[in-house]
Amino acid sequence: MLRRLHPEQPDSFAFTPANQAWADAQVAKYPEGRQASAIIPLLWRAQEQHGWLTRAAIEHVAAMLDMAYIRALEVATFYFMFQLQPVGSVAHFQICGTTPCMLCGSEELVKVCREKIAKQPHKLSDDGKFSWEEVECLGACSNAPMAQIGKDYYEDLDAESFAKLIDDMAAGKVPTPGSQKGRFASEPLGGATTLTDYTGESANGSVALAAGLGDTLKRIDGTEVPLVAPWRDHPRADGQPMGGGDVAELVKPADKPSKKSKDTPKAKDAPSDKSPQTKTEAPKAKKSKSATPEPAKAVPVDAPTEAGEQKPEMLTQARGTPDDLKKIKGVGPKLEGTLNELGVWHFWQIASWTAAEIAWVDTRLKFKGRIERDGWIDQAKTLAEGGETEFSSRS
Repeated sequence: MLRRLHPEQPDSFAFTPANQAWADAQVAKYPEGRQASAIIPLLWRAQEQHGWLTRAAIEHVAAMLDMAYIRALEVATFYFMFQLQPVGSVAHFQICGTTPCMLCGSEELVKVCREKIAKQPHKLSDDGKFSWEEVECLGACSNAPMAQIGKDYYEDLDAESFAKLIDDMAAGKVPTPGSQKGRFASEPLGGATTLTDYTGESANGSVALAAGLGDTLKRIDGTEVPLVAPWRDHPRADGQPMGGGDVAELVKPADKPSKKSKDTPKAKDAPSDKSPQTKTEAPKAKKSKSATPEPAKAVPVDAPTEAGEQKPEMLTQARGTPDDLKKIKGVGPKLEGTLNELGVWHFWQIASWTAAEIAWVDTRLKFKGRIERDGWIDQAKTLAEGGETEFSSRS
């Protein structure tokens, strides 16, 4: 299936303060130079904020991660989780049409969508509140047929219960996700045949969380729960992001004694050496040759230049108010900071670079060729003269 961006696009996109804080925390998970690894969660949060994924949002995320726009577009068009066209303001229905759901009646759910929302998928209802599509397996086969509505699964549906869900949503009611026939998880519809003495919660974890937060149908805006980022707020001694084991160590109760293996000898059984002789120290472990190599060092600003390169005029600080270099397409917050560290603060500096000076700066950027590829010089000349470029007018 060929996926294209919608022909009608908003002029700009920017994360809300809460979503920006969340996005910055996700980027902090990855080592320097690997920020592009955060592309999927950031695109997803952008979609949650706006409702669907716009070109401006893709460009914004790409700039944040110092990625070429085409790389971010490749991700957005590859994964069907990203909606590239407007969706219903209240809900977008994803009906599973794979074999188990089809055999259990998913085609009846599609009929309801055609009657109550729109005859064709990816089209808005007349009031703009709803849209729908048929998707591949969503993994809740035992409770088929099912649909994903927003962030949640609605299972054990039939034409009647699904139509009522749509009517309730249209009336402003907040539905309860999960099984629509009272199943706790995926036990038989006639009742549990194992773990029959279970007397736990009335709803499973996913349903209970959705009901507890009251965010069913609500798009994520970053205010639902406090932002927790232990990988950033409690960095390792070597400055690298925390891994899964590090986080587990961080949250492990300090006063809880660790359980010893039954095979561990007790202290009184351990051989003792009461001799006054000097204690023998255990040899230090040798470093493995396969240990993680040290990260490559950045090329210092004053490093010798290659033949044909020339260092442009750099400033120790901005002359007056620094220009917003992010108005240049291809320059995100991270790259702007790199340019400032080099001594670049103003559009006029970039506008005056010669080919030799471009080559000098290029060797100090992580993505080679970006200056000429994105047309920094022409953009900087326009901005230095007080004009606007197509990109800066959308920011």
